[in-house]
Amino acid sequence: MRYRFPIVCVFICILIAGCGRKPAQLDNGIWRGTFQTDSTIEIPFNFEVYDSAGTKQIAFINGEERLNINELQIEGDSVFFRTPLYETEIRAKLGDKTLEGTWVRTLPNLTQSMPFTAEYGADWRFVKEPKASKADVSGRWSVVFTKENTKDTTLAIGEFVQEGNLVQGTFLTNYGDYRFLSGEVDGDMLRISAYGGMSPSLFTATISGDAMTGDMYSGPANHSKWQAKKDPNAALADAYSLTKLKEGYNTLSFEFPDTEGNLVSLSDDRYKNKVVILQFLGSWCPNCMDETIYLNSFYRKYKEKGAEVLALAYERYAEPERAKKAVTNLMDRFDMAYPVLLTGYTNSQVLESLPEMESFNAFPSTIIINKKGEVHSIHTGFNGPATGQAYVDYITQFEQTIIELLAE
Repeated sequence: MRYRFPIVCVFICILIAGCGRKPAQLDNGIWRGTFQTDSTIEIPFNFEVYDSAGTKQIAFINGEERLNINELQIEGDSVFFRTPLYETEIRAKLGDKTLEGTWVRTLPNLTQSMPFTAEYGADWRFVKEPKASKADVSGRWSVVFTKENTKDTTLAIGEFVQEGNLVQGTFLTNYGDYRFLSGEVDGDMLRISAYGGMSPSLFTATISGDAMTGDMYSGPANHSKWQAKKDPNAALADAYSLTKLKEGYNTLSFEFPDTEGNLVSLSDDRYKNKVVILQFLGSWCPNCMDETIYLNSFYRKYKEKGAEVLALAYERYAEPERAKKAVTNLMDRFDMAYPVLLTGYTNSQVLESLPEMESFNAFPSTIIINKKGEVHSIHTGFNGPATGQAYVDYITQFEQTIIELLAE
């Protein structure tokens, strides 16, 4: 009997100690996250946790880009990062300055997932102490991507800026860009990656003089090979030459509902004798988000001068209510000042909904219509802020065109 009291005391002390432990905290500051592809390739990225208006927030960091996410939820030791667009989510268990869980992307006909881990306080992306750089990748590169196990190729331009080991840049294609990429040169190895809420992406390459050879990984399973040669004169096809109307047509005629159910047409009084920018977008399209941010500011600047912007949304969902919810979410996210119409179901219905068009190549695409209601030009794709000078050149040319049409 004399031994019971000490044993009970020890047991109680253990209980008290356990109850006194502080629950794991999602600490403010920089974190290093990683996703793992189906082929066990690690795609790293960085994010910051911070407080705003008394609540936890998160920002994905890719070079100069900070994508703020306000849908952060903590329940006990579970943490949920829900992106406002793209229908992706990170579900993780919170440990001692660590996170471990799963990235999930919900598509209409399937659900994708990838293992996810994160470490607090790691502000590096690929290598904590990279080897001295043996090359400088700054400049313009001519690039060819070849999809794995196929002969499908995509031409691109690589634009990079390197300072020491650190590299920022992107790839431009005929249909858009890969947005902000960030990474480093480690010896003769280039590694750059991005995560902005959709599919994480990784580009690796071995550098040999003015040439690079490597791999691209995107999402759980997409893999392509790529080759590049430094070429200051590298160029893509003219973006105004890729999409056309059928021969004999110079106008468009349609009537689609907005998010309130009101039917909208180019023949409405709002668009008569106006220069109209017709934007083809989808809430699932990252380049569309870049263009929307720009067109929103453009519209506020030019609407009193006689310009209108009208967006045609083609969503992943054929069900009207699900498509409407996605579009409403998009409009709220960017506080859009111009209308968005519910028009169809992704690429497959663009030509069906607009029979005057001969072809359609990519989201986003933009049609400029003059005051007479005639199609002036059609631009395929969008060079976003990550493309640097290409972005500046595009918006300069675009606004000059609008000014000239307004003066007619």
